[in-house]
Amino acid sequence: MLLVGIGNPYRSDDRVGLLVIQMLKSKQLPGITCIEHNGDGADLLEIMAQAERVILIDAVKSGVVPGTIHRFDMHTTWWPSAMTFISSHAFGVGEAIQLARAIKQLPAYLLIYGIECSNFGTGTVLSPVVEQAVPGVVDLILEDIQASTLR
Repeated sequence: MLLVGIGNPYRSDDRVGLLVIQMLKSKQLPGITCIEHNGDGADLLEIMAQAERVILIDAVKSGVVPGTIHRFDMHTTWWPSAMTFISSHAFGVGEAIQLARAIKQLPAYLLIYGIECSNFGTGTVLSPVVEQAVPGVVDLILEDIQASTLR
C-alpha cells in the first residue's frame, strides 16, 4: 500500500497532507510506503501506477467549515464540483485523478482524504482548526489500512 501526503510546506494549511504523512511515517507501518509529494499531477500519475492500493491526503477548499475531513473512495464516489484541491501546479491532484480514471489507470483501491483548509498564504503554521483535524485523519487512515488488509 502507498500513502501519499500532498502539499507545500511553505503555504500554511496546504502543508496538512505532509503533516499527516509524517505522522503515519513515524508509526513505521509494515508493508506501507509513505511519500511526501508536492502535488505535481504528471509525477503523481506515475507514482499511482506503481501501486494497487493508494491513499492520497491533501488540502481542499469547498466552502465548508475548515477542519472538515472529506473521504472519497474513487471507485464508488466523486468529490463535489465545488471542491478544489489546492495546488500551484496547472496539472495537479484533481486533474491526475480525472486522467487516470479516463484512461482506466486508477489503482484498484484509491481513497482520497481532503482536509478542508482556509489559509494558503506564506507560512509554515497550520490554522488551529486544521491542526486539530490531523490526528483524526491519521486514525481514519489507520482504520482504512486495517480494513483493506482484511479483504
